[in-house]
Amino acid sequence: MLAAEQALIEFEIAVETFRVEVENFSRLHHQRLGPMYARLDELDAQIAEAVAARTGEPDDIRKAKEARASVLPMPDVEELFHGWIGSEGLFPEAQAMLTEQPVRPPQKVRPSEEARKVYRDLVRQAHPDLARDDAERARRDAFIARVNMAYAQGDEAALRELTREWAAGPAPAEARLTESEELYARLEWLAERKELLAAVAAELEGSAIGAMIKMAPQDPDGLLDEIAEKLLADVAEREAYLAQLVG
Repeated sequence: MLAAEQALIEFEIAVETFRVEVENFSRLHHQRLGPMYARLDELDAQIAEAVAARTGEPDDIRKAKEARASVLPMPDVEELFHGWIGSEGLFPEAQAMLTEQPVRPPQKVRPSEEARKVYRDLVRQAHPDLARDDAERARRDAFIARVNMAYAQGDEAALRELTREWAAGPAPAEARLTESEELYARLEWLAERKELLAAVAAELEGSAIGAMIKMAPQDPDGLLDEIAEKLLADVAEREAYLAQLVG
């Protein structure tokens, strides 16, 4: 049972680490490439409309309407302010834009190798699955939630502070001797938990962002550079074609 518990914790650490990487890469992907994709959609709509205006063919008019419909509409107010306003007001990037100051590039939130090491050590020590009663599980659940938040932010200092806090806290309760039926039930629960984590991992790996990370696990930023370069070339090509149509 102890071996199964440790194996599950290691698996959960790996899944959580990959989830953080997917979320952070998705954020960077959206911030950096989102405007390029939006520009391409708009150019495609303008090209289709120019062709339809030139030919007047019903099929071209239909295609123009479909292209225009595929362009994302203006977001709602909540979406417009998402990522710009936090609990303490405007983020620095938004404030800089409103005051016409240079806007800093989005901060890369990718935990360092040292932060990953501290995170793994903390989870191995404080994981809720090691609890032997409800009170201890609740304490560990609350603590691990704080650990996950610090890790998602790449905050190594906060992780080290949490390490000191855990070391100074109450010692984990000693394992009780249990009946064989309880051991089997525990192993069954661990197996079910592993199946759930495997499903989460498969969903992450099967997502578009997860697939991109797996293509270049050592340098996902370099992959973004390659995609951005291709998108810029596509934009330039469409702009030139549109100029020919309306020129």
